[in-house]
Amino acid sequence: MNMTRNLKSVALAIAGVILIPSCASTGSATATTHSPDSWPVKSVQSGKASWYSVKTNYGTRTASGQRLCNEGATAAHKTLPMGSKVRVINTANGKSEVVTITDRGPFKPGRIIDVTIGVAQRLGFASRGVVPVKVEVLDTPRN
Repeated sequence: MNMTRNLKSVALAIAGVILIPSCASTGSATATTHSPDSWPVKSVQSGKASWYSVKTNYGTRTASGQRLCNEGATAAHKTLPMGSKVRVINTANGKSEVVTITDRGPFKPGRIIDVTIGVAQRLGFASRGVVPVKVEVLDTPRN
């Protein structure tokens, strides 16, 4: 019995050594990094933001075909092209986050963007549900 436990421990250790490197990033660093803070703003919209989640979306599919993740930095917008990067600024507290447009909406009058519940939590408005925001459409660099 002790031998079986030891073999299981060794097998788990070997599996861990094999799997851990596969979780590491394989990207290469470049001489120039492009922080979203340095991206020029193409246009600005003001209005109200709300949040949505896998539960309120009735599933994990977005209009772009990407999976909706509650913690992901993604959002829904009525007209911006899929893949657009925008900075959402909660005007009530000044918190901001850059998100990618992966879905269509919101479909409630007066709202200009729906962010994931994770973004809403990080921007400090998940409990309120709706908040005034400024949406900066970013001109992302081409690499």
